[in-house]
Amino acid sequence: MLRRLKLTYMLYNLFQKKQLQHNRNLYQKLGLNKYYFSPVSSADFEGLDEQSFFSNHKIADLNTIDLFNKLDQASQESVQQFETNGYAIIRNYLNHSIVDRINQEIDSLVQSGKLGFKNGDRLMFAIHQSNFLQNLWEDKSLNDLLSILIKGKAQLFQSINFLKGSQQKTHSDSIHMTTFPLGGLLGVWLALEDIDLDNGPLHYFPKSHQLPYYMNKDYDNKGTLFFLGNKGYKAYEKMIAEKVEAQNIQKQVFTAKKGDLLIWHANLLHGGEPHLNNNKTRKSMVLHYFDTNRICYHEITQRPALMHKGI
Repeated sequence: MLRRLKLTYMLYNLFQKKQLQHNRNLYQKLGLNKYYFSPVSSADFEGLDEQSFFSNHKIADLNTIDLFNKLDQASQESVQQFETNGYAIIRNYLNHSIVDRINQEIDSLVQSGKLGFKNGDRLMFAIHQSNFLQNLWEDKSLNDLLSILIKGKAQLFQSINFLKGSQQKTHSDSIHMTTFPLGGLLGVWLALEDIDLDNGPLHYFPKSHQLPYYMNKDYDNKGTLFFLGNKGYKAYEKMIAEKVEAQNIQKQVFTAKKGDLLIWHANLLHGGEPHLNNNKTRKSMVLHYFDTNRICYHEITQRPALMHKGI
């Protein structure tokens, strides 16, 4: 019951003013009468004007980005088709020596106790424990490229490392990490070893980002003034499975080579395939980037997103 009580989260957020300053400034810009520690969900933004968030923002040209100009032709074409397809694949984004160093850094953090498993299979926020990892993923040329794709200013928010396939059912990141206006999030996934059908590759549904954003209200999980919704996450997964079947959209499986990168849109439906061979690992690292021009929060738990800066 306490996990559904909104006051529980409000009391925690009360002591996170610095990390919630980002949203507070945007509430004022929008004229939204809300405290920085208050619950927030998609219901708070119904009928509000989105255009004021983008009136002064200019999108750079991909050809001005060093990283884009260094990509092979297939990767460049994939990036150029991001808005249409909802994803981009960059082959051999990082060479093997850098990937090996990432793996060594993760192993060291785990062995030292600075990094531990959450929810059974996830190593969360390694970027907050390592200058090397933080600098790697805050690379200016990468962030410039992501800013174009997100149509805003991309800021590194979160990292998750996996040793095995997540096997997570199909979902959109926008139910977990949400923005107003919608669409202000990117997933960036790196293969830390070769990944095939045996060790739980990712799957995704091209162009599914063009479907509606499915929020709490879409599976009767809005909750009340004092409590979060009581529908479990399985109810959301069931709804998404039904939407996929109804749309008759085709799944793609991403078998990757060590160093390959996949970037996906906030609303692209994706998940993890079964991990068939438990004798094999599936080392990977996923990063999430928010657009700093947008309000950032978590739809299911109705918590504003904490913006961590530095180590």
